[in-house]
Amino acid sequence: MWNEFKQFAMKGNILDLAIGVIIGGAFGKIVTSLVNDLLMPIFGLILGGLDFSGLHIKIGDAVIRYGAFVQSVVDFLIVGWSIFLFIRILDRLKKKETQAKAEEAAATVVEPSNEEKLLAEIRDLLKQQNKA
Repeated sequence: MWNEFKQFAMKGNILDLAIGVIIGGAFGKIVTSLVNDLLMPIFGLILGGLDFSGLHIKIGDAVIRYGAFVQSVVDFLIVGWSIFLFIRILDRLKKKETQAKAEEAAATVVEPSNEEKLLAEIRDLLKQQNKA
């Protein structure tokens, strides 16, 4: 069972996923800081000094913090948009790389080997003998 687990854990996809999660967590912190420290204060100024994080409704003893929800939605939209742009850039780079490889493969003409040339000559001689 241990060997199966090691094989599973060492598959390329699992390692790629782990790296993606780690980088995604770090990226999430950057975007959260961008939203909390830069964008939300600007939105607050535009909306007349409104601070989203402090918005709440109190119903009895319950406090509904809809400002925190608005903040989370903005976080999500910015993270989603950032990831979309990042993947779009990567796709374009991959397309350029694939096109370059395809053009390079199309440009290279493969010369037949000596063995292939010899077989072609034998084929041609046999064709001539059959015609005669």
